Amino acid sequence: MLSKSRVKYIQTLFHKKFRDEEKRFIIEGPKIINEFLLVSPRMIHEIFAKEEWIQSNGNVLHNIHNDKLTAVTDDDLKKISGLPSPNQVLAIIEKQEYIFPEVSGNENILMLDEIQDPGNMGTIIRIADWFGINKIVCSKTCADIYNPKVIQSTMGSILRVKVLYTDLLSWCKNHAFLPVYAATLHGTSIYEIANITPGIILMGNESKGIKPELHSLSTTKITIPRIGEAESLNAAIAAGIILSHITQKTVLR
Repeated sequence: MLSKSRVKYIQTLFHKKFRDEEKRFIIEGPKIINEFLLVSPRMIHEIFAKEEWIQSNGNVLHNIHNDKLTAVTDDDLKKISGLPSPNQVLAIIEKQEYIFPEVSGNENILMLDEIQDPGNMGTIIRIADWFGINKIVCSKTCADIYNPKVIQSTMGSILRVKVLYTDLLSWCKNHAFLPVYAATLHGTSIYEIANITPGIILMGNESKGIKPELHSLSTTKITIPRIGEAESLNAAIAAGIILSHITQKTVLR
């Protein structure tokens, strides 16, 4: 049984303030934890798992010292999990400090302005990974990538995609050699734009879109043509459609 102090400490990591102070975050579920074990075991601070999971995953646990592995009961997991139905395993991960990679003129960069829904944020990271985009630049008002809901939605893509939180205006001015494709409701259809070259794909808030001051950054305003009556698209779905088309034109051409 986990002590009350241990349970309390784990619970604090569901809050951004404590994640920032401790430089740690929570991941849950066999799939993502197995991915960390295989790709980046040194980031794992501690694993809390049911005995049957430990017994059946010895092949991936050989990289982990025994003092980093704690067997827990169903009741323990219910106390420390952030999920309605806890998985068999939860882990505390050390944040990895990294310098955001240099950007070249022949790659696509995803830029996000005020994507505040954690589920959307995580899904967008996963979509970017699918289309080979490994750099995302975010406004400081985007959801925290270490929010457990974001981490859960990335399905492991957080290990491959680098994310930078910064002032978008300043960053774009320092990377003026890249064209900016700004997703809006009243732009040119993505299917009608000719000569698309690698650049920045700028996407805005789920309900408000891109902030007015960022419109000046756009080289081209783009949109997904609407056929039906829906007022808008979910941000992650829109990201998938746009990245699919731009990847086809700039990477798979």
